[in-house]
Amino acid sequence: MHIELKGRKAIVTGSTAGIGRATAEGLTRAGASVVISGRGKARVDEAVRQMRQAFPGSDIVGVAADLATVEGVETLIAQVPDVDILVNNVGTAYIRDYKGVEDIAEIPDEDWLSLFQLNVMSGVRLTRHYLPRMVKKGWGRVVFVSSESAVNIPKEMIDYGMTKTAQLAVSRGLAEAAAGTGVTVNAVLPGPTRSEILGDFMAKQAEASGITQEEAEQGFLKAMRPTTLIQRFATTGEVANMIVYVCSEQASATSGAALRVDGGVVRFVA
Repeated sequence: MHIELKGRKAIVTGSTAGIGRATAEGLTRAGASVVISGRGKARVDEAVRQMRQAFPGSDIVGVAADLATVEGVETLIAQVPDVDILVNNVGTAYIRDYKGVEDIAEIPDEDWLSLFQLNVMSGVRLTRHYLPRMVKKGWGRVVFVSSESAVNIPKEMIDYGMTKTAQLAVSRGLAEAAAGTGVTVNAVLPGPTRSEILGDFMAKQAEASGITQEEAEQGFLKAMRPTTLIQRFATTGEVANMIVYVCSEQASATSGAALRVDGGVVRFVA
């Protein structure tokens, strides 16, 4: 399958590293003009430099803004008022050890609210601006990068799982609202992935235990995600492949979907 996105402009939030960076590279490879988005200017500038070096002649720009805030979203919109593709990828998690129910009681309101602002409201605010413009043009793609944790809620990260479930509700509702317009809205659900947050956590665990990162990842899977069918962490590129496809013309009949790239972790067929 040859995906062609020349003439399309895309924003990928949280794209200086990880799944977002791999998605930005995939969209660029397909010919799209791509906006790199991150919170810090130095990281955004470096990501743009690396991308331009890897893809000479491509249209790649960067915008630094904290998308957990209204002001940050407004900054991004002011610099990029119109796009054809919006990938709501930015997000984070607080990875904790779980010893018992008392740990859940210790999660402060600030953690719940800050995760909701970044993981959910950044996408809500951006889509609220860009979706009507896509509908007016008769073509557009909105993708929310959720997680298998949306349906397989981790007890050690209930606040994170809550935000990922919320993304599924938002994406399905927006797809319903955009029915018949030529604009699709979907969610992609990665499983354990060697991305920046989880990959760095595994690297630290490996160093502390005197084992390799792959051994640490295998230990994590056996303890936390024993239902994995691929029996390894996915790569960011493998997840990005699904996202890029959903952004393509070839995916025009896919909307309102929750597409799993979870390595078979979630044990249901639908």
